[in-house]
Amino acid sequence: MCIRPVCYEVRVPRFEPFVGLRYGPDATDLSGVICPPYDVISEEQRRALEGEHEMNCVRLELPQPAGDQDRYQAAAALLASWRGPDGPLATDEGPAFYAYRMGYRDEQGRPRQTTGVLGALGLEPPGEGILPHERTTPKDKADRLDLLRATRTNLSPIWGLSPAAGLSDLCDVATPPDARATDAAGVHHRLWRLTQPAIVAAITETVASRPVVVADGHHRLEVALAYQAEQREAGADAGPHDAVLTYVVELSDEQLAVAPIHRLLTGLPAGWDPEVVLEPWFDVEATAAVDPSMGERMAGAGALGLVSPDGTWLLRPRPGLVDAAAMDLDSSRVDVVLDGLPGVDVRYQHGWENVVEAVRSGRADAGILLRPANVAQIAGVAERRERMPPKTTFFTPKPATGLVFRDLDDQR
Repeated sequence: MCIRPVCYEVRVPRFEPFVGLRYGPDATDLSGVICPPYDVISEEQRRALEGEHEMNCVRLELPQPAGDQDRYQAAAALLASWRGPDGPLATDEGPAFYAYRMGYRDEQGRPRQTTGVLGALGLEPPGEGILPHERTTPKDKADRLDLLRATRTNLSPIWGLSPAAGLSDLCDVATPPDARATDAAGVHHRLWRLTQPAIVAAITETVASRPVVVADGHHRLEVALAYQAEQREAGADAGPHDAVLTYVVELSDEQLAVAPIHRLLTGLPAGWDPEVVLEPWFDVEATAAVDPSMGERMAGAGALGLVSPDGTWLLRPRPGLVDAAAMDLDSSRVDVVLDGLPGVDVRYQHGWENVVEAVRSGRADAGILLRPANVAQIAGVAERRERMPPKTTFFTPKPATGLVFRDLDDQR
């Protein structure tokens, strides 16, 4: 099912091919050198990726100081050396779009694919040609901005969703990929360079026909906009800083797997009773321990879930909570509940297994399991120029970093 939005008088996005910087033409298997986006890499994972290959791009994505160089100077120096005569990176001959497919199995074990296209998305103030779909949490953007200043390279893409029908078909390439990789989670990544004029023109026109909804990378978008503003204030003419590397996927159920982001709670009083503490907002019912069926149990009961050291419960929202929530979303309902629990701190966690482990280990007093938002809700919120609460959606799998980079100084 493809979601078609109501037509608004808004600016539409500019989406263009770009000159890619890639691991050399003979490096078709990139399994050892790709990495996840920076914000989902733990320190343990960073060290493991560095140990996997001396040229793993995590050394650029999460650089470390080297000698008298700070981490940003070290990243710039490393990138320059990798682009040297004996380095692994090479610049493609000219502009191209890059079809990018991720093959994986969903939570029910079913084979799935997400196919889209990497290109340069023209930067617009949020709410015009680019529509954020959820609010962001306060976060230090200085790190990513300093890295962009030092390297002048888009290392990892933001993820955009296009409501325009037909984009998936344009990206469906049957020839062998130009690059491939399999990551630690078993996700298969495939990349094709697209230069045929008719295909390039069709992709440009299709993406430009509707505003692009930001799926993932809201903070990276904000960093790109900040860098663009700096360049303009410095007197720079229009140029590559007016766009950002973006993975655009058709906004459809067939292409997207949307998971929830759950809530970990700390600061609950010792010996608290869920049926007493949560009674103002929920009908609370004990249920079996969390396992892969938990999502189906929650959906069948129209309920959220609760995990504590003492058991597991289904939480059916009472009418008052439904009315008080700003949106028909579990994240909005949890916001109302947390406002009524002063002194309780919340952290965000994807994956029910991670929630169970956090509670078991004592890192959290309890975990609230949320149901996922669906594609229609995401499209509707964006088209109404509204934003979901922070950390409502977790799009999975994540596009890898390292299949192709966009060097701002090498666009022509």
